[in-house]
Amino acid sequence: MKKIILMLALVMPMTVFAQKFGHCNQQEILSAMPELAKVRGEIEAAAKQYENELTAMQDEFKKKVEEYEKTKATMNATKQQETETSLGALQQKLQQAYTDNQQALQKLQQEKMQPLVTKIQKAIENVGKAGNYVYIMDVSLGIPYISSTLSTDVTAAIKAEMNRLK
Repeated sequence: MKKIILMLALVMPMTVFAQKFGHCNQQEILSAMPELAKVRGEIEAAAKQYENELTAMQDEFKKKVEEYEKTKATMNATKQQETETSLGALQQKLQQAYTDNQQALQKLQQEKMQPLVTKIQKAIENVGKAGNYVYIMDVSLGIPYISSTLSTDVTAAIKAEMNRLK
């Protein structure tokens, strides 16, 4: 029994050292993807469209507020109350449109970026399996320290795999 425990104690460190660890920079990989320019263009076009819609709504709101301010003195109390209520509703509509546009833009960004992220993940998985890596960590996530002697930078291998996956 003591011999088995001693043998395991001697063999365990060898198996730990036999494990391979890798690291990559997913931001660098993503930036190198040609598809990213197209995705960014689509997202920027949608953002510009949403911005134009909001600007038009804001201009309409300002115009109505200015008109109200000019005619306020000549309005009776009922008309004044109706106009203020209408302006309040228009302001709420404007705020809701802003929130809806932000959410739609966020959803669009996730939808457009997901295929790119999936492709990167597949390439990382392929490189990991081919190189028998135990872990491949992403340094762009802010990992404070990665040993360059115990971990291999596989970013270039992942980029090559990405080109193969096209």
